[in-house]
Amino acid sequence: MSASVTSATARAAQSRNAPNVRIGAAPLLLAPGVLLVLLLFVYPAAYGLVLSFRPMAGGSAWSNYQHFFTTPRLFGTILTTLGIALPATVINVGLALPVAYRLRTPWRHRRLLTTILVVPITLGTVLVADGLLSYLGPQGWFNRVLMSLHLVSAPVRLVHNYWGVLMSLVIVGFPFAFLLLLSFVTGIDPSLGRAAATLGAPPGAQFRHIALPLLAPGLAMTFALCFVQAFAVFPSAVLVGAPSGQTYVISIAAYEAAFEQYDASLGSTIALVMGLVQLAVVGAVLGLRGLAYRGPAGGGKG
Repeated sequence: MSASVTSATARAAQSRNAPNVRIGAAPLLLAPGVLLVLLLFVYPAAYGLVLSFRPMAGGSAWSNYQHFFTTPRLFGTILTTLGIALPATVINVGLALPVAYRLRTPWRHRRLLTTILVVPITLGTVLVADGLLSYLGPQGWFNRVLMSLHLVSAPVRLVHNYWGVLMSLVIVGFPFAFLLLLSFVTGIDPSLGRAAATLGAPPGAQFRHIALPLLAPGLAMTFALCFVQAFAVFPSAVLVGAPSGQTYVISIAAYEAAFEQYDASLGSTIALVMGLVQLAVVGAVLGLRGLAYRGPAGGGKG
């Protein structure tokens, strides 16, 4: 009897200690990731926020923000960057959606075509910009062909302006949008389309009433991520744009303040404004996605 009581007591003690062992191990496993986030993201953001309220020229804590929003050239960088990033995002998502939807089912050349479509993402912004300068510049093959065919009398200006930056963002951003949407599209149960087809729904109706509502969350996420990528445009705006004019974007303003004027406080302020604009647009997109997904077409909760 004494042995059985002792054994039961030991098992009870082990059962009480086992959860403590598992719970105690979890923080140790999470610690490296948490530390990395703190060092690479939280600390720089917090340091930049504090630095932005310490203007190098003196004055109140809000002097840098007042300077940014009252200087037309600086404040105008927000609209300039939005004017480049939003159209590039719309084009990338708009082009990627039908292509990804067409490639949702396996067919003979699917892998080859997918590989070709994602190659530009491996080139990088600088190499793409160099290619645009070589092919679409005043002495590039595109203008030479047009002039040799007497279609134009002078080279068409497609680089060192707004259009050069937009094309660069489309070339680099399309594979990113395509891969994201392809992952969402392939997650849709194909039996839903077959069931609709048996009821007489044409392909267009299947896409509008089945695929598109199910893709709403994926479309919103893809749009948000592509916008953040495009809004941070810097190399393209410098290499194939007009950084002192048409493509004087907010990232260039932050770079000039921090590394040309050596005003790290103002540079931090501009970078924080840049981040707030990105968060505002992303929040608006995700909010609209939530409203649409909870609507009649969504048929579910956001």
